[in-house]
Amino acid sequence: MSLNVVNLVGRVGTDPDVRYFESGAVKCRLTLAVNRQTRNSDQPDWFNLEIWGKTAQIAANYTHKGKLIGVQGSLKIERWSDRATGAERSSPIIVVNRLELLGSRRENEPSTVDSYSDSDVEF
Repeated sequence: MSLNVVNLVGRVGTDPDVRYFESGAVKCRLTLAVNRQTRNSDQPDWFNLEIWGKTAQIAANYTHKGKLIGVQGSLKIERWSDRATGAERSSPIIVVNRLELLGSRRENEPSTVDSYSDSDVEF
């Protein structure tokens, strides 16, 4: 048995980076800051989010830098070779399949969307 589930609540660190593909697919990338409490202060941990399909369009339309959101997804490790040095690089990415818009009602206006899940996303 294996399990790969990530649940995070935090603030969006960048405005959405949205890409539309010829196939009709939509991909949205965001960063998410999640506070980690330490003895002296709150330290943010930064996560890269990758969102596809209808959920990506919701993220593109209703999130912005500073917006409080909750996400559920899975962890994937993206690997590549550095063009300049040829060194192998990797970066953890959270592939989001559920997005919740949180925060005050005023912050969410004019959105009426509170939660969205896209279970039939193709990668």
